Amino acid sequence: MGTGRFNFDLIIALSLFLSLCLFPHTILAQLKQDYYAKTCPNVEKIVRTQVEKKFRQTFVTVPATIRLFFHDCFVQGCDASVIIQSDGNNKAEKDHPDNLSLAGDGFDTVVKAKQAVEQVCKNTVSCADILALATRDVIALSGGPSYSVELGRLDGLSSTASSVSGKLPQPTFNLNQLNSLF
Repeated sequence: MGTGRFNFDLIIALSLFLSLCLFPHTILAQLKQDYYAKTCPNVEKIVRTQVEKKFRQTFVTVPATIRLFFHDCFVQGCDASVIIQSDGNNKAEKDHPDNLSLAGDGFDTVVKAKQAVEQVCKNTVSCADILALATRDVIALSGGPSYSVELGRLDGLSSTASSVSGKLPQPTFNLNQLNSLF
């Protein structure tokens, strides 16, 4: 099996995983595809434009954004809490040892998309939704499938390094450990 085929299979597998992460809570969270239809109708186009710019700068944008979303969703749900900065009183998720290797390009992709959205739709679109859209877009840009993203996630207000422990798969996990985590 060639490296290209492996990468494509990995992207497909991650796409399916992310879809499962995004849609099981649809009824509970009342997510919907047209969530911003009236308040920010061009949000998907704005995010896609920024993701395309970042993608043209470096392909690292793809795995960095996917991994960022994965780490975010596994800890407290898909709430963008992994993006919150630590302060003097709190060590945030992003500073837990399991997250220190997250590539800056993933964070940068979301930050640039959020800045562009804020210019048009101030204080309207959550970082959590921008991260979900950006992840969908990097998957499509890298040759994976494009899929609809239901929107309406709320940004997490809490981010602690202690909340990460035991929530992310470790490189030493066997299949049973991985299955139980998923």
